[in-house]
Amino acid sequence: MAGLRYGALGLPLAFAALPLYVLLPNHYAAQLGVPLAGLGAVLLGTRALDALVDPWLGRVVDAGLARPRRQVLAAAAAAALLMAAGFAALFFPPVAGADALLAWCAAALIVTCLGYSALGVLHQAWGARLGGGAAAQARITGWREGLALAGVLAASVLPGAAGIPAMVTACAGLLALAVWALGGAPYRAAAVSAPATDSADALLPWRGAAFRRLMAVFLLNGVASAIPATLVIFFIRDRLQAPAWEPVFLGSYFAAAALSMPLWVRAVARIGLLRCWLVGMALAVAAFVSAAGLGAGDTGAFLAICIGSGIALGADLAVPGALLTGVIQRAGHAQAHEGRYAGWWACANKLNLALAAGLALPALQALGYTPGGTSPAGLAALALVYAAVPCVLKAGAAGLLWTFRHQLDIR
Repeated sequence: MAGLRYGALGLPLAFAALPLYVLLPNHYAAQLGVPLAGLGAVLLGTRALDALVDPWLGRVVDAGLARPRRQVLAAAAAAALLMAAGFAALFFPPVAGADALLAWCAAALIVTCLGYSALGVLHQAWGARLGGGAAAQARITGWREGLALAGVLAASVLPGAAGIPAMVTACAGLLALAVWALGGAPYRAAAVSAPATDSADALLPWRGAAFRRLMAVFLLNGVASAIPATLVIFFIRDRLQAPAWEPVFLGSYFAAAALSMPLWVRAVARIGLLRCWLVGMALAVAAFVSAAGLGAGDTGAFLAICIGSGIALGADLAVPGALLTGVIQRAGHAQAHEGRYAGWWACANKLNLALAAGLALPALQALGYTPGGTSPAGLAALALVYAAVPCVLKAGAAGLLWTFRHQLDIR
């Protein structure tokens, strides 16, 4: 029950993340008619700005986690309210015209992401502060990411089944329930050892070579995952011409990830964190490499790819956070600076998504692809950017991880 109460916040955060990072580009481009290049610039700028805020949030969280639980929960509730308001505004723009829509999208994204980031950094730092070895942290991460996958599964089905209004309402309700549940989770307050306003101290994690190496792998692997996440709706609708299959594809991908989580957690005890992640990366490439050759009607093959790559996603969710906790512990920064590490970690996540949108969408437009179009050259470009490029990046991340294996494996 303690793991459930702690991990519960992962559900609404992931529930909101799928619309923000997967549905939003298609919603504004295909439904509202916003040009891809302009949308890509807005997503790159707002996500990069959001990423730069996370290290500062990490220092604030470190100071906050030294306070009584009730004060931390009050701050979490305020962040949840901010996130819910921005999320609703984002999907119900009261303006028309490309320029006005882009401006509204940017403003609403900033508000939403500020609340989202505060909750996300707090949640990860809270879990890292609970301590434990590799197996214990894999379990803590497993609860957080397993419930996150449940949130993603719900978000992959609800918009198509009940509509965007139901999605927005559900997000607000899930946030309220999760903050309430967090009130009963295990909590360890610890005094910070440096002022939260010390800008030099914000760079504390980067002084460790192990953190820098882990971040290099995490960034490259993250971009490899973020590109298909940004383009999957375009791929399903235009390349496969199977919009009715969207809930099936997304649901099977995240269901496979959720069901594989206990297996990855058990595998950690047998072969260690680092080898589990390497296996997951290899499986992702093996499953996804054939996606570039798919065309209209290849729904069965793409469903198999979704399941295989979903199983690989389980390793991406279960392992990196536990490796980060090991880096923190070996650096002697446990019970004091988890928020700083979580802030930079969240920053890297946002940069992955920013780069994926900011580079992939304008590139597709330059290569001749337009949402809803049937140009063979445009559809070929979509397949290349969606499938082939991520495989190359994922293989590069695996190579880096193998190179750094002796500095990162905490088993």
